[in-house]
Amino acid sequence: MVAPTLHRIHSPWTRTVDLRDELRAVWSWVRRPGLARRLLPELRQHLSGAPASTAYAFTLFVTWWTLRGVGDSVERRLIFSASTNLYNMQHNPIQVLVASAFWTQGQFPWITIAEILVVMGFAERWLGTSRWILLFATGHIGATLLTVTAIDHAIDRHIIPVRVQYAADVGTSYGFTAVLAAMAFHFRGAVRVVWAAVIIIVLGSALLIGPTFTDYGHMCAALIGLAVGLVASTFWRRVERRRAARDTSSAATQVPAIATTPLPTTTDDVSAADATSVAAQPLSSAGGRAEAALHQPDDRFDDAGRDRAEHRHQ
Repeated sequence: MVAPTLHRIHSPWTRTVDLRDELRAVWSWVRRPGLARRLLPELRQHLSGAPASTAYAFTLFVTWWTLRGVGDSVERRLIFSASTNLYNMQHNPIQVLVASAFWTQGQFPWITIAEILVVMGFAERWLGTSRWILLFATGHIGATLLTVTAIDHAIDRHIIPVRVQYAADVGTSYGFTAVLAAMAFHFRGAVRVVWAAVIIIVLGSALLIGPTFTDYGHMCAALIGLAVGLVASTFWRRVERRRAARDTSSAATQVPAIATTPLPTTTDDVSAADATSVAAQPLSSAGGRAEAALHQPDDRFDDAGRDRAEHRHQ
């Protein structure tokens, strides 16, 4: 019996794609007839494959709508209570780390919601919901902690004014930047290098032109995303190479099951086997039946004398 083959699940960090092939497939899909009819089912399938991103975008819409329904003073208090500034991080760090990712300032966040549904939805479908949430939270929390630490250090050295420790700092940009940077490892070849280089150049230019503490936080988030992608992809590639080597060695040492399986027996083989077994039986079989058969008269050779004369047997 042949053992069943085990289908190993590969990590998403090792499932890389070619960007040109992806763009070619998208262009081919767009050029097919009936685009308007196919667009809604495709969008529904995309959103159903990214439930966390869809729920997150809806939550941002609800919190924005809540801010529009209150007065300016209440809005400022709500934003301040959820900000990850130095003051709040010293008094309610866990509360503001969670709450700050679900509030936005200004007008209706069309661009933010579109980015969450499209870019983060694509990342969630690639990584899976749990990995996407973990990566987003790592970028948001890690960049916030690094930014607050830098603000505290700069205030102590009188590099920036003290009022910065009460500044409003809410939004999704830190987690979004970390996921966007880690998405470079979804592509192979030069696209990966170009993707990461463009993000670093854009964020680095913002730091050189007009640096703010949020620009510093975005750079930290991008570096966190690249570090997570590098570590995760390297680790899982090594794991899968070891699995492949172990499977190859076990397959080489395993004896094929077909070598020990008897061949099917045909009717002619059964008759030959029966004749061989009869011929191998001793003449003195049970009851003397074999000897009696040899002494029975034969119609052609029933006269012993004539038999010797005709066949020249002396």
